[in-house]
Amino acid sequence: MPELSTIYDYMRAHANLLGERILHEYPALHQFDNPVSPRIEGLLRTPFPAQTIAIMGVAKRWQQARTAMVVAECGTGKTLISLGAIHVHGQRSPFTALAMVPPHLVEKWAREAFLTLPGLRVFLIDDLRNGGDENKSHGVNEVRLRQGRIVREGLHTTLSELRLRKDSPSSRKRWLSLCGRPSLFIVGRERAKLGYFWRHAYRVPHSGPYVGCVVNSDTGKPVIVDDSRLTAGEFEKIKIAETIETRGEKSCRPLHSPLWQADSDKIRRMAPIEFIGRYMPEWFDYTICDEIHQLAGDTAQGNALGTLASCTDRIVGLTGTLLGGYADDLFNTLFRLEARRMKEHGYEWGTTGRSSFIQDYGVLETITKVEPANNACSKAKATSTVRRKPGASPLLFGEFLMQLCAFVFLEDISGELPSYEETYLSVPMDAPMQEAYRELEDDMRKALKAHRGNRSVLSTMLNTLLLYPDHPYGIGTLYGTEFDPELKRRVRFVIAEPRELPEDRIYSKERRLIEEIKKELAEGRRCQVFAVYTQKHDVTAANPE
Repeated sequence: MPELSTIYDYMRAHANLLGERILHEYPALHQFDNPVSPRIEGLLRTPFPAQTIAIMGVAKRWQQARTAMVVAECGTGKTLISLGAIHVHGQRSPFTALAMVPPHLVEKWAREAFLTLPGLRVFLIDDLRNGGDENKSHGVNEVRLRQGRIVREGLHTTLSELRLRKDSPSSRKRWLSLCGRPSLFIVGRERAKLGYFWRHAYRVPHSGPYVGCVVNSDTGKPVIVDDSRLTAGEFEKIKIAETIETRGEKSCRPLHSPLWQADSDKIRRMAPIEFIGRYMPEWFDYTICDEIHQLAGDTAQGNALGTLASCTDRIVGLTGTLLGGYADDLFNTLFRLEARRMKEHGYEWGTTGRSSFIQDYGVLETITKVEPANNACSKAKATSTVRRKPGASPLLFGEFLMQLCAFVFLEDISGELPSYEETYLSVPMDAPMQEAYRELEDDMRKALKAHRGNRSVLSTMLNTLLLYPDHPYGIGTLYGTEFDPELKRRVRFVIAEPRELPEDRIYSKERRLIEEIKKELAEGRRCQVFAVYTQKHDVTAANPE
């Protein structure tokens, strides 16, 4: 046996045994050879085998718990998996589902839903009620698929109307009598959290010991931050709150005291998701949260995730980026989806719980600095700093993620995809461009030697040398910055002045690109052109062909 000097050597040497142990300790809810639900065949699109396993895994997870997650790479069909899981788990009863998705994917989700689920009605939640800009859609609007495009057509209502039961036993039964078919409501996450306007709320006494100071209205005392009083100038465009732990001279239970309130001088409105959480609990059978990793922050969108998790029967989160590099990226998401399990492990919501979570599942680096003693009689001073480092413990997957998530990779469906081939075409520069490019390279080398270690020179060099062959005009003089010890500030210096070539000329690379496009179009193929530089220096603007 080879010498095992690192953990990676150990894992490679015992990979098969470790794999068998993992499968034994964490068996999948749906195995490869398990029978699938006959409702899979009822989908309008036939899922790939790996997608079918994920669909059945999420459906079986919902039989045990309310929450699930699909962690899948881009292009593996997260939308299909989530809709298929709802179709399988919902059996034959008409379900009502809600999808909170990124704003630019709202119509894409509607189109995918029509192409996946049979007999589905789709509605877009544009805002809470009617009224407002007449050029924009309001309320809840039904959409349909017409010649590959989503059009607003059919039933128009509002969330306020949907929550009313009128002559029915409940608002949900009234909706089923109106709709009679499975329905999916889609809302962009920006609209979902769009609530009332707010303003800062504090007082400034005109007399007394705190005259002229900002004081909390609940306590009548200044707000202390880092041993200093909070001033009015420190109230920016963020909400500030204080936790009160004493009343007068006596301690009390911690009380959350917000230093903000609703602005009665502006539009009075409630966020659609907040309205659903307050007045329509259990109205929706299923909730889908797309790109759930973007809802991990302590923000209005993140709070919307917690609201949906508490007011719907089943919820599934979709993401292709489970972690942002740090273990505590999952803390808020796990607490919003599985608060009971997090509390069973001893964690509490907030900074204290997050710190404990990092200590258990994250990577911390402790840096100790020891200052030398001045003389034999004095003691050396040691200071320690703890920093959060990228990485996560494997225990995090075993404790929380293995039973919660369905993982799908591109390799799992690669056998079902058409073949993909990349071909690189080398195109020599025209003589004038090649000469100008070499001059620019020489000037860059001289600037690098004259200003060694200057990052502004390095970044400018890389960006310009990549841009110049596609856009050899309009760049202008290139500048770098460096610190001047005499002036005690950063000053600019010239790096290079690229030669200006004619803008109205089509260069060799562009000519070859046009030739390739014409050849592909002549053979009946579709073409897409991707360009790196399209904003400040748009490399596609000068080629109308």
